[in-house]
Amino acid sequence: MPIVVNLDVMLARRKMRSKELAAKVGITEQNLSLLKSGKVRGVRFSTLARICAELDCQPGDLLEYQAGPEEEDET
Repeated sequence: MPIVVNLDVMLARRKMRSKELAAKVGITEQNLSLLKSGKVRGVRFSTLARICAELDCQPGDLLEYQAGPEEEDET
């Protein structure tokens, strides 16, 4: 997957636990864990906005694009 989720990095920078963020954002710890591991197919903008508000960051701080071999071959 060419999109890398850096949520764990932001949590560490803000000294916040996943459990605390999940409660503040209003999602389950399991869903937050899936998001952190990049095992989700999408995320609602409203959820992303709440995460950014709680972590005082921008979406680009959480999501990163890294081209892989299959993406480079398509161009």
